[in-house]
Amino acid sequence: MTTAPLYARIQEDMKNAMRSQKKQQLAAIRLIIAAIKQYEIDTRASATDEIVTEILGKQLKQRRDSINQYQAAERHDLVAQEQFEADIIQTYLPTPLTATEIEALVATAISTTSATSMRDMGKVMSLLKPELQGQADMASVSQLIKSKLNS
Repeated sequence: MTTAPLYARIQEDMKNAMRSQKKQQLAAIRLIIAAIKQYEIDTRASATDEIVTEILGKQLKQRRDSINQYQAAERHDLVAQEQFEADIIQTYLPTPLTATEIEALVATAISTTSATSMRDMGKVMSLLKPELQGQADMASVSQLIKSKLNS
């Protein structure tokens, strides 16, 4: 159903993991593919590269949240598993932007939308989200926008 290049790359990596019998990597990739297929079933539409990136971003966020919870519970075995999965997911996402690059994009978005107060935050976020998806933690971007609009 999906012919997006990123999805094709993920499927190819799954085949390679099967051939080389890397069970942990194979399990992580299968979780990614299952999430993409679930999207396609739910929406009855093929997943584009943008959608696959968005799904991967959500999965990475889930892994990071789980890592924090497992660290608090001192479950180091589960932290290692979640970190491994997060590392696999990260390989399919674009290279993360630096803090300086993010700040520059936020400043540009604020001036483009003529944002002056917190009421304009939605406009700024909607402009930035497609650009930053998979390249920045949107929660920290949101905090940065709030600090800029409040100053």
